[in-house]
Amino acid sequence: MQVNRRVVIVSLVAVALVAGAVGISVAARRDNPPASTAVAPSPGRVVQPGAPGQDSRTLSPDELAKLSAPPHSAADAEFMRKMITHHQQALELTALVAGRSPSQDVPQLAKRIEVSQKDEIAQLQRWLTERGEPLPEPHGNHVGHGGLMPGMLDATDLDALAAATGPAFDKLFLQLMIRHHEGAITMVQQLYRDGGGVESAADRVAREVNADQGIEVRRMNDMLAKRA
Repeated sequence: MQVNRRVVIVSLVAVALVAGAVGISVAARRDNPPASTAVAPSPGRVVQPGAPGQDSRTLSPDELAKLSAPPHSAADAEFMRKMITHHQQALELTALVAGRSPSQDVPQLAKRIEVSQKDEIAQLQRWLTERGEPLPEPHGNHVGHGGLMPGMLDATDLDALAAATGPAFDKLFLQLMIRHHEGAITMVQQLYRDGGGVESAADRVAREVNADQGIEVRRMNDMLAKRA
């Protein structure tokens, strides 16, 4: 009889385990329906970033259907050419620092600007070459060649900087370079105002120029404030 009791107990335990397993399986099916009955996810939103200083917006389904990779424009190519010339003048300013600045922070700043401007010039030239666009003419739209671009320095500015030394040089260098960088930011704004920057690569270059110049302007303003 004792053996029979053990058999009955074992049988009851087995039945309980099977029932529990079935219950878990049913619950799992309720919580996780088969892939064939799952609802397909709705498509995600596509957000078009706005120009610097402007809000982004979500594209409608109709706009998405018509969306295609836009080609570059004449405004894009002109922006790249002018920005190359603009950056080249910044290199002229940084070349005047050695032997004139008595500080440590101004030469360090000039070196950072030199490296970043050279890298961006190479990037701008590559963008033009890959699209079969001509590079800017040497010294085109530079001092003595027509109207100056925003922030560009004239001969009087350059002569004054070359003649300065000591703390006066540092202060004038920062003032002129801030003006020069703010001009580059203005050129980015003009690009978008003229309908450029639609091509993704052109938009990326313009945004990088805008961000880099803005960061350096804030840094130079801080340096200038310490010399007031």
